[in-house]
Amino acid sequence: MPAATPALEVLVQAGIAHVVHPYEHDPDVINYGAEAAAALGMDPERLFKTLVIDLGATRPELAVAVVPVATQLDLKHFAQVMGAKRAAMADKALVTRSTGYLLGGVSPLGQKTPLPTVIDETAQLWDTILVSAGRRGLQVELAPDDLAAACAARFADIAR
Repeated sequence: MPAATPALEVLVQAGIAHVVHPYEHDPDVINYGAEAAAALGMDPERLFKTLVIDLGATRPELAVAVVPVATQLDLKHFAQVMGAKRAAMADKALVTRSTGYLLGGVSPLGQKTPLPTVIDETAQLWDTILVSAGRRGLQVELAPDDLAAACAARFADIAR
């Protein structure tokens, strides 16, 4: 039986241990991470959001930041970590086109175009963390090192 999303398919194919956590998404809610943390009764420091960032000066150059729901991405520091001069949130349409996911369901895994990815180093404080499984109302729990391996990510201090 095929996995429900490309993100879960990556984990299944790689044989990475994970637990899927579905919840009822309210279409009127736009703070997707906070909704997921509340619905699942999870610490918002343990549930991570996936942000697509534009590092390009003259044309889009996309990268992914994975930070705890309870924090914000430090754009200036993220740019430094990525060796870029600037960082800004990517255009919503470009995010969907590049990743294949809708906002609120963007996963660091199984993206249509794999993007360079950095996970906030606080992920390593947990045995497991949760990230989007590729659809609103669906999270996946896995070890931070397994997430990093599955999406060729590195860890850095990028949240504030």
